[in-house]
Amino acid sequence: MNNILELNGVFKSYKTFALEDITFALPRGFVMGFIGPNGAGKTTTIKLILNMLQRNAGTIKVFGKDNIFYEQEIKEKIGVVMDNTFYVDEWSLKDIERTLKPFYKRWDSGKYNSFLSDFRLDVNKKVKEISRGMKMKLMIAIALSHEADLLILDEPTSGLDAVARNELMEILSEFIEDENKGVLFSTHVTPDLEKIADYITVINNGRILYSGIKDDLLEKYVIIRGGLDVLDDEFKTKIIGCREHNVGFDGLIDSSVLPLLPKNIITERSNLDEIIVRFNNWRENK
Repeated sequence: MNNILELNGVFKSYKTFALEDITFALPRGFVMGFIGPNGAGKTTTIKLILNMLQRNAGTIKVFGKDNIFYEQEIKEKIGVVMDNTFYVDEWSLKDIERTLKPFYKRWDSGKYNSFLSDFRLDVNKKVKEISRGMKMKLMIAIALSHEADLLILDEPTSGLDAVARNELMEILSEFIEDENKGVLFSTHVTPDLEKIADYITVINNGRILYSGIKDDLLEKYVIIRGGLDVLDDEFKTKIIGCREHNVGFDGLIDSSVLPLLPKNIITERSNLDEIIVRFNNWRENK
């Protein structure tokens, strides 16, 4: 399969945290949700992809090319939205275009101004004069205005209301209609990913817990509920993120063991939020 992004055996160590053996691939034509709790390693991974940090080991390929040796060529074809803007507060939105345009051979002024208009952003406004939500919209407009083939989004919906988030989902849906493009979408707003993502990569404590098709992940894990009378020690070891309360327990379990469960166990379809929370609690308690 032709992958637009590949990480293989990537390591990055700090004094108190490390990314270990980060391996996943995003095929062309798809959206991958990149999820995990705060501090799991999502932003560090993205910064490694963008060569904003240097990895200790492993390989990262974008468009089939090493992200360090071909950095300039790669970055011209990537649109990036981080959780904070990096533009000078005194710049107007017009100044931003004037500054960025020379760096991108495929910059499209018409698209930039069209997105600003759609997002109700005044080209004469200064960066310091617009809200956090508006700054996110500005970065999205920039990312989509130079014919990028890969979008890397790190919390792009931070500060956006439901209407603006829905607009972004529509924009990404249109973007991905070109089967040569791809989106890596890191967010805590998992309902957005359930609408648009094809693949999901789950990271926790610097390690990849799952990377694959979203629907396969949602089918792999099931929420269960039951009475404390069936919760013996052996059964408890099979439950991920088990929570006990006065009237019973609930948790997440691999669907492959469902036939072995007591008959009076209630099952529910899982969602991405539940998977993140349960795995995080499970790892913390191990």
